[in-house]
Amino acid sequence: MPELPDLQVFARNLNKLFKGKTLAKIETPNHKKLNVSVKELKSALEGKELTNVRRVGKELHFEFGKHALGLHLMLHGQFYTFDGDNAHKFTIVELHFTGGQGLALTDYQGAATPTLDPEEKDVPDALAVELAYLKEKLSKKRSPVKTVLMDQKVLRGIGNAYADEILWEARISPFSPANKLPEAAVKKLAKAIKEVLEDAEKQIIKHSPDIISGEVRDFLKVHLPRHKQTETGAAIHQKELGGRKTYYTDEQEVFD
Repeated sequence: MPELPDLQVFARNLNKLFKGKTLAKIETPNHKKLNVSVKELKSALEGKELTNVRRVGKELHFEFGKHALGLHLMLHGQFYTFDGDNAHKFTIVELHFTGGQGLALTDYQGAATPTLDPEEKDVPDALAVELAYLKEKLSKKRSPVKTVLMDQKVLRGIGNAYADEILWEARISPFSPANKLPEAAVKKLAKAIKEVLEDAEKQIIKHSPDIISGEVRDFLKVHLPRHKQTETGAAIHQKELGGRKTYYTDEQEVFD
């Protein structure tokens, strides 16, 4: 699943491709998860200029004047560009811009979700989280700190891979109960969140500057199955946490 750094780059590149273009037509071959009728969707967006594509948590919002189309890729969603007709299979929604250029969102599982005018959520983004907020939220949670980092009702944008990377950078065990972290560890965690996510975005741009789909993961330090040890020489262990594969090392302190 694409996470915050991936989506940041996708938004950057989709703006380069389509910002300023007018949406001539929108089609929804699979509209099962659409929150409004197809007629309402077309009425709101067709004929409008795309003014911005921005990441909001784990979604991309395509802004057309006063309306926005939110697209959540879920686990297997993929973006594809096309000229003229869209020939991509498993299409959820396709955007046809004037001039013949188009963008398709596909998902062979049918889980990717289009939403007209997504509700604004009062949850901070991972790149903008403040230390005081993080400290308060962690202090009230008994669940493992990794679980809290991935909770989109606490913090938006972090998924499985980057939770592992952040916790390794902060040298905090993912299995530590969130409310057991001392203040010094929370400070390290807040710093690691920003540094890891911002560096990942730079690495993705460096390796795949025009990417609008998929995941670039070769630069990760812990969350890579083929890696047996970290750059510091520590063995990488793997264990399930909440049904997800978790990668960690003995360098990471367990607070309990």
